[in-house]
Amino acid sequence: MAGIVKPCRVLAIHAHPDDIEFQCAGTLLLLKERGCEISVVTMTAGDKGSAELSSEEISAVRKAEAAKSAALLGAAYVCLGFRDLEICFDNESRRIVIEAIRRARPDMVLTAPPVDYMADHEETSRLVRDACFTASVPNYLTRQWDPAPATERVPHLYYVDPMGGVGYYGESIEPQIIIDVSKAFDKKLEMLACHASQREWLRRQHGIDEYIDGCRRFGEERGMQIGATYGEGFRQHAGHPFPADNLLLEILEGERRA
Repeated sequence: MAGIVKPCRVLAIHAHPDDIEFQCAGTLLLLKERGCEISVVTMTAGDKGSAELSSEEISAVRKAEAAKSAALLGAAYVCLGFRDLEICFDNESRRIVIEAIRRARPDMVLTAPPVDYMADHEETSRLVRDACFTASVPNYLTRQWDPAPATERVPHLYYVDPMGGVGYYGESIEPQIIIDVSKAFDKKLEMLACHASQREWLRRQHGIDEYIDGCRRFGEERGMQIGATYGEGFRQHAGHPFPADNLLLEILEGERRA
């Protein structure tokens, strides 16, 4: 099939169940179509996302929803066991995320943006960036059970859009790349709809009851920037020693817009 560069392993890792669906599921669906192997990882199980259920009960619900969504993508799902609102950058957290990178052995990583509306997202971004860098260092030991060997190289790293595409002061944060995900958008919304408990939580906690419509509107905004119906935006981490060639665009030749 045109557009395939090589067999490619892609890891999408974000803070909570449903973050990946909101920000990059369309692109993951296109990558899967091009022959990539996809893994989906969340830092937490959404353990604080309920006013009625205990942390253990809502975690079980949300992990089941995340696994159902990942299955629609044909992807494996893993939760790393962090707690909502408690993700922080420390050595134990680094070891857990580095072990996840070593086990997935990705060629490409999609993760949370460095600047976003909540600390869990930003700390996830820092930890994943550091893990991509450190996973290839053989003498860094994760101290996890049955640890995976160091990776062979630093993977390509991409940040998804911040929520709403804005920074701390409402300023626009423009992506470097916008992928036309129009043909995958219905399936993306189907994946997002798996997270029914999160919709109920947002309705209660934040007065938001437009879970699907909000995702659609932002997809339309990014799509409008490139003359497409729907789009998803990314920025590439291309500083030393990360790869500077754009593997995402190479694989999605024909879907790409910059």
